[in-house]
Amino acid sequence: ARPMLQPVRRPTVALTYGTYDLFHIGHVRLFERIRERWDRLIVAVSTDEFNAIKGKRSVVPYADRVAMVSACRWVDEVFPERRWDQKADDIRRWGADALVMGSDWTGRFDDFKPLCEVVYLPRTEGVSSTALKADVVARVHASI
Repeated sequence: ARPMLQPVRRPTVALTYGTYDLFHIGHVRLFERIRERWDRLIVAVSTDEFNAIKGKRSVVPYADRVAMVSACRWVDEVFPERRWDQKADDIRRWGADALVMGSDWTGRFDDFKPLCEVVYLPRTEGVSSTALKADVVARVHASI
């Protein structure tokens, strides 16, 4: 008898986007939750120039943020997010099955549903780069 050939399953791919300033446990948990559901995780890290367009200023420079995200064991690839309108091209280029964002973005990326699944995961309670920055500033001001 001839052995039955099993169809080869293509690995599933999820894309996510962020600044990842002051890399923290919330980022790690997000990446881990994504990898629990998809085989590969591709992360777009906002460049310093794109953050300026968004009205944000990172504490940690882009190259260092990329190095930290790349070092996370849940992340397979990292690439730059340079502009708002690149997501559709990125979804096609990476063959993404899903665009995964934090729940603070709920509804904002539903336009991409014809291209892939769009998922909003709950944020890790009590931790964010914005809150960490505010806490550091408050502690510095309290010590002056």
